[in-house]
Amino acid sequence: MLSRKLFCAVEAVLYIAYNGGRGAIASRDIAVRQGLPPRYLEQLMQRLVRGGILRGVRGPHGGYLLARERRRITVGDICAVLNEDKDDEENAGGTKLGAAVILPVWEKAHKQTMDYLKQVNLADLCEEATKKQIRKDAEEKMDFAI
Repeated sequence: MLSRKLFCAVEAVLYIAYNGGRGAIASRDIAVRQGLPPRYLEQLMQRLVRGGILRGVRGPHGGYLLARERRRITVGDICAVLNEDKDDEENAGGTKLGAAVILPVWEKAHKQTMDYLKQVNLADLCEEATKKQIRKDAEEKMDFAI
């Protein structure tokens, strides 16, 4: 299942990939855009830094950049970094019925989903955003062009 936390993390990384050509992007800007408390998103961003998805930049113009090229980061990579369901998986299937019947189905569905998400990279998603004519932030803030 797609949790709110995972959705927010993928959207934040995609936002950086789509808009990050001009430099680091502050997590507070992304948090405001997503309507999230900045501290909540900052925790996710730090996990993504530790997982090698993002790179943190300190200083007055600090924020986050992609740690690798867009085509080398998949949605599956982001999911793997944020996979916090290990405890839930260990506790799942508490009965014989659940362990023998439901858990194998759930594991198969999870594997198929992850196999698909490992094929979808950020470059693909950025291309899709462009096709859908989603404007980049730099374009939205521009009053005029010379």
